[in-house]
Amino acid sequence: MTTSVLDILIYVFDRYMLDEAPEMLERDDLARDLERAGFAHANVERALDWLADLAGERSHPSVAGSGRSVRIFSHCEVTRLSTECRGFLMTLERLGVLSPPQREIVVDRMLALDADELDTEQLKWVVLMVLSSQPGQEQAFARMEDLALDSAARPPN
Repeated sequence: MTTSVLDILIYVFDRYMLDEAPEMLERDDLARDLERAGFAHANVERALDWLADLAGERSHPSVAGSGRSVRIFSHCEVTRLSTECRGFLMTLERLGVLSPPQREIVVDRMLALDADELDTEQLKWVVLMVLSSQPGQEQAFARMEDLALDSAARPPN
């Protein structure tokens, strides 16, 4: 089965991280489950490292902002994140779905994926994973779910 790290992350998110899901497994048990589901060992390990890094973001202190700021994307970020992706990310921040520190976590987690150019659909999943990993973000998570479903249901122009 040829899959990307994001495919594995979506599978884990859908199966283990949602509220209705059973208790999250230990890393070794989760790795065995994913490999039994047909995912390649190397990609499973990279996906589990990605999740461990996301979990580690909770231990970093939050940086409080003092008003509006402008986010300048680095050359690497511009190269890997599509224009639509960067615009959607800024829209999420403007709408209050993401705070500036959460935006930075999302950018970091996006760049940690194994794709050359990252798009808005991938961004939506990463935002949902970031929001679900942080306590007290239920309302932002629900807004993001609504935005993701609304844009998926809207026919292209």
